[in-house]
Amino acid sequence: MKTHELREQRAARVAEMRRLLSTAETEKRQLNENEKARFDELKGAIVDLEAQEQRAAFLEQAERGAPVDKPLAAVESRISIMDVLRAQMEGRSVDGAAREYSQEVERRTGRKASGVFVPMGLLERRDEPAVNTTGTAPEIVPTTHRPDLYIGPLREALVARQLGVRTLTGLSGSLSIPRYGAGLETGWIAENSPVPDGEMAFDSVTLSPKHVGGKAEMSRQLLQQSSPDIEALVRSDLAFLIAKQIDRAIIAGTGQNDEPLGVLNAPNIQSASLASLDWLSIMQMVQQLEDEEITGGTWLTTASVKTLLATTLKQDLLPGYLLENGRMAGRALRTTRHLEDTSTGAPVLLGDWSQVLLGVWSELDLLVNPFAEPSYSRGGVQVRAMATVGLAIRHEQAFVLADDIDDDHTSSSI
Repeated sequence: MKTHELREQRAARVAEMRRLLSTAETEKRQLNENEKARFDELKGAIVDLEAQEQRAAFLEQAERGAPVDKPLAAVESRISIMDVLRAQMEGRSVDGAAREYSQEVERRTGRKASGVFVPMGLLERRDEPAVNTTGTAPEIVPTTHRPDLYIGPLREALVARQLGVRTLTGLSGSLSIPRYGAGLETGWIAENSPVPDGEMAFDSVTLSPKHVGGKAEMSRQLLQQSSPDIEALVRSDLAFLIAKQIDRAIIAGTGQNDEPLGVLNAPNIQSASLASLDWLSIMQMVQQLEDEEITGGTWLTTASVKTLLATTLKQDLLPGYLLENGRMAGRALRTTRHLEDTSTGAPVLLGDWSQVLLGVWSELDLLVNPFAEPSYSRGGVQVRAMATVGLAIRHEQAFVLADDIDDDHTSSSI
């Protein structure tokens, strides 16, 4: 039996156990004898299915003819995006580290790449200049070759994954993760008295795969360059085909039109008000987070609100601004263009981003098409990049949103 079939059976039994507990909780009673027997039977079946799943996963890996649990970190650092694209443009197979990595990802996920798998982490290197499209190659590969001076359009920084989002890789099939609900009852008791009764209850969060992709045109001359600057240029371009969409989805995904649901639109995040922009309102947002036993957290807002916070006094006629040295109430603040003003005002989001799970079913899949029009007529090639990911929020109460800041008014000054 395949691993995904075993996971589906396990998920069905977990759902039945959850229904038993939910029914008893709704009727404000304990499980009866029949329900307890069924619960124990389901628990035993789950343990058996988990063992079968481990054996099936090991067998599937062994049948693909590659060593089990082969580390990829050492391979990633040796992969060149330009080598991958040039190989496809010239109609030959990739070799070296790129081939080794792509084959290993195919083995682990059971999916065949339409082009070549490359690691997403390779596209997140930030040691290159922020540059963009490469369709006008003569402008960046002139007779005097100075790609380091290429001027691309301004781009917003990608922030979501830098905030501490947890990434789960190597997935195959939808993933259901148990989440702690109600807990064990505790209390002080007299000598020889029974301890309080309680039933532990669980629900779950689900990660399901969704696809993101894009296309870019690059000139043949560009892809034939061996300059490290061109490698950085192409890598940056491809990064923004995929990473920007994932970044926006994590923060503000709508959950519609095949798009994941992001933090901003999650139904159970907490709400707050900063209409009265003062230190008390800021600390009340922090308190809302700490009431959920979240002691950390990071602020996320727009550039205009950041300016406002950095120029608004904590208290009139006394030194000290709401935002100082990039931190507010002891927590770091980041800005993004993925947050937009609403009808009530500008947004500020405070939360623990480690509660966000980013599931990766497919690493970045690159495919070069040298025959697509109109690229072919211009002597260029078309590069398609796709990835399959999913999002889930473990505890939505770990985020607090205020979307009523008036960022048009003049800030306080000394």
